[in-house]
Amino acid sequence: MAAFFVYFLTRNLAGTMKLLILGATGRTGKELLDQALKAGISVHALVRDIDKVKMTSRNLKLFESKKLDRTALRLAMLGCDAVLSTLNISRTSEFPWSGLRTPKDFLSNTMRNVLEVANELHIKRIIVTTAWGVNETRNDIPAWFRLLIDYSNVGVAYRDHELQERLLAASQSDWTVVRPVGLTNSRKHKQIRITINNEPKPNLTISRSNVAKFMVDIYKTGDYKNEAVTISEV
Repeated sequence: MAAFFVYFLTRNLAGTMKLLILGATGRTGKELLDQALKAGISVHALVRDIDKVKMTSRNLKLFESKKLDRTALRLAMLGCDAVLSTLNISRTSEFPWSGLRTPKDFLSNTMRNVLEVANELHIKRIIVTTAWGVNETRNDIPAWFRLLIDYSNVGVAYRDHELQERLLAASQSDWTVVRPVGLTNSRKHKQIRITINNEPKPNLTISRSNVAKFMVDIYKTGDYKNEAVTISEV
């Protein structure tokens, strides 16, 4: 009750949008943090190592924790109206069979904690990135990539993304699952193609910058609530 009272006061006295970003030191997360701050949004970022965050802003408040447990999340989520996550299973290199840095159930365990704390603090909006090829989109991806998912450590992330999506779908939150296709590091702004139920068919790439812009845009507009959308560049 006390946490909700503080949350209510913070939102209504500030009168501004405020979100928590998870994964802010990752390649897509850095873009998301940059896009959110440029949009004038107040941001909380919960990270394992504050020194890895190179951005500074009066609208940015950093929280540090080695574990994304409920205690750390509760502190970072207090006063926010949404959680945006670009977390992923981390490998030691880009090589598909390289070892894992994170536990195999890192995403689903984190999502369970996020949903529990969000419910406590009456935070409804949750937007997460997973991947094209997760759940019902598995049959839409190229056959060679399905083999990679089945027979390499790439598949560990896909399987945990699947569970993460199911947890969201079963929750009472206003969730959106964003499934980007192959990610690039391009800085060029391009029009985004939205694909639902494989219509229209997605193209094969999208930049991390454009993924981040899409997430910020739908946070602001409230579009695609309780939907999973695949995004690519036109």
